[in-house]
Amino acid sequence: MKTLIRNGTLVTASDTYPADLLIDGEKIALVGTDLPAGDARVIDAKGKFVLPGGIDAHTHLDLPFGGTVASDDFYTGHKAAAFGGTTCHIDFVIQGKGETLHQAVENWHKKSDRKAAVDYGFHLAITDLNDKVLDEIPSMGREGVTSLKLFMAYKGSLQVDDTTLFKALVKSADAGMLVMVHAENGDAIDVLVKDAVSKGRLTPEWHALTRPDWAEAEATMRAVSLAGVAGAPLYVVHVTCAKAVDQIAYGRARGLKVMGETCTQYFFFSVDDLRRPDGAKWVCSPPVRSHADNEALWAAVKNDTLQTVATDHCPFFFDGTREMMYEGKPVKFAGKELGGGNFSKIPNGVPGIEDRMPILWTHGVGKGRMSMNRLVELCCTNPAKIFGLYPRKGTLAAGADADVVIWDPNLRRKMGVQTSHQRTDYNLYEGWDVTGMPEKVFVRGRLLVDGETWHGEPGSGAWLKRSTNGAVL
Repeated sequence: MKTLIRNGTLVTASDTYPADLLIDGEKIALVGTDLPAGDARVIDAKGKFVLPGGIDAHTHLDLPFGGTVASDDFYTGHKAAAFGGTTCHIDFVIQGKGETLHQAVENWHKKSDRKAAVDYGFHLAITDLNDKVLDEIPSMGREGVTSLKLFMAYKGSLQVDDTTLFKALVKSADAGMLVMVHAENGDAIDVLVKDAVSKGRLTPEWHALTRPDWAEAEATMRAVSLAGVAGAPLYVVHVTCAKAVDQIAYGRARGLKVMGETCTQYFFFSVDDLRRPDGAKWVCSPPVRSHADNEALWAAVKNDTLQTVATDHCPFFFDGTREMMYEGKPVKFAGKELGGGNFSKIPNGVPGIEDRMPILWTHGVGKGRMSMNRLVELCCTNPAKIFGLYPRKGTLAAGADADVVIWDPNLRRKMGVQTSHQRTDYNLYEGWDVTGMPEKVFVRGRLLVDGETWHGEPGSGAWLKRSTNGAVL
């Protein structure tokens, strides 16, 4: 089937220009002016922008954590993503203790393949790196899982030591793969958490106070330094604070192949939100910081110290004792109430996969903090280039997948649970007004979102085999 999008203004990472766009099957066939319709259905995009579909490079769907599970799975999370203009994401496979990497990936395919409604790939989070697993790493790259994540925090469960991190950096660099790090000093945090709990300091604000910005800065610089020793590319996930930005900038200024990501929530929220009566809603790791750090992150995405904006979407119910309705069915998940009375027991994670692009459009583009082109670069094109998906994804060009968003810059919506498609009982941006939303969303030429109508189906999304030797930006 062919679709001709006429009279729109195309927005890429580098250009903004009026043009028509012809979709033929799953691909963009032509981009040009006055394209003939022929037998194509015609969509008039006059007054609208046409964007490449968003790519969220950091998500956790159906993730077991903290005695419960993330409430969005690979169907509900994909539906929410599409309504927010995101047509592709990369989720984290978590290696279990004693598992091979291939076993871990297979387990995630069992979670995802029959439910997926948009396209997706996998990162691989290594938690148990013995010699056998180390030798597996190059084969994972050849099979399309081309990025690894290592945790420098969560002592006693996910955290790895420097020996493990360094070995992974060396092995991955040889295989053309990318190492990602969760950069916090887990040893120091473990001491601080135990001290706070022993003294009865149990409210949610202590989640932030026991994970200070210096713990993130130290781990970031340590990872940057080890990457320099290994001669390996490094991608620092969910950067939250000025001090960590400084460490990335230091490495980049000295020619190291270091990149960084932040997430939408870190532009807006602070420890003050954790002090609210419902402060558990904002518990994520690393924690939200200060208003000064919010501003430092806006500057870092503007000056290219950070290359992507993701979400770290990992939703948990705020009140898991109560049901909510999703697609007409009651659902119930244990949630943040598990940490009632003790911040260290609150499941770490927040929703955001649907919110990212409308929030950034309103508060980034709309307030002059970034151009439309920079938004596309941060949310679409750079993730595709870094993670081995470009030019199949992340751009509007002949031959690319027809992941296309028709964006109405005048469409207004009040954010919140009632308008969200994320399967959780709260929204970080409850009551916020946004101006600029997707009107129609295509994934490989299939119309998934048409206004408020959902056309997606479980199992229609494709797993993406990604290329090694992605770009270092």
